[in-house]
Amino acid sequence: MQRYVGIDIGGTNIKFGIFLNDGRLEKKWSISTDFSDEGKKMWDDIYNEIKKNVSIDDLCGIGMGLPGPVLADGFVEVCVNLDLHNFNPVQIMQAYFPGVRIRAANDANVAALGEQWKGSGEGYTSLGLVTLGTGVGGAVIVDGDIVYGASGLSGEIGHIQLNSEETRTCTCGGKGCVDQIASATGIVRYTKEVLARSQQDSALRDKEQITCKDILDAGKEGDIIADQCVRHCMKYLAKALAAVTYIIDPEVLIVGGGVSNAGDYLIKIIKEYYDSFITLSQKKTPILRASLGNDSGIYGAAKLVI
Repeated sequence: MQRYVGIDIGGTNIKFGIFLNDGRLEKKWSISTDFSDEGKKMWDDIYNEIKKNVSIDDLCGIGMGLPGPVLADGFVEVCVNLDLHNFNPVQIMQAYFPGVRIRAANDANVAALGEQWKGSGEGYTSLGLVTLGTGVGGAVIVDGDIVYGASGLSGEIGHIQLNSEETRTCTCGGKGCVDQIASATGIVRYTKEVLARSQQDSALRDKEQITCKDILDAGKEGDIIADQCVRHCMKYLAKALAAVTYIIDPEVLIVGGGVSNAGDYLIKIIKEYYDSFITLSQKKTPILRASLGNDSGIYGAAKLVI
């Protein structure tokens, strides 16, 4: 029976999924990422995991999602989270699996593809996706295809620079990026700054270590400072999504990543600001929460080769 492997490569873990050609997930698991020896250990680990779990005779395709810009041919100039530079994961894996179809794309791109295939984006041919976690990732699909751009930068919503007053430097080298504001990291940082300069009561003051979940939960419960901080950060995200809309006019926008676990509370805030920024049309694009969760990457990676 034909089987396809979807791989979501992250700086901490590598997720694997074995799929049948109708999109059914047969098995999933993960291992720790070890990119020592200039990445060779990681590729060896991936090869061994696939070999252990799939018969080579049944293996028809391997799709991979990686952090960082990936060109359509698979070439990656820099992968900061893996400390790898100027490599082609497709060519590397092809050496391990001759004759097997292999493709690679940016991790947010494959997450978008996964959501379009089997998640919240099912039935839509064009969409924008943003992932809110430690950072802010993004992807664009138009007419059913991932838009890569000339340098693999298409969809990098997190690095749209919107806050001209920001003095801190983003991981990309820029300042005022959405990544610094609307990520879990950004929400926590901004909230701590507000608490430090405000005398207003907040349940967050009782926390030794404030997490993004703490802030979102407090906001849901009506904590004024928490809610104001979430709204401040999501206003910037909504501006970025409005910019995406004015460029590609997607049928739907999808919000994923760990921060999206706040559910309707978060989506309603984003939608409220987003609608206020879209002034040229009465028809407002729906904003949905990603439904595949942490599995969207393996689904999308598999779809690259199915």
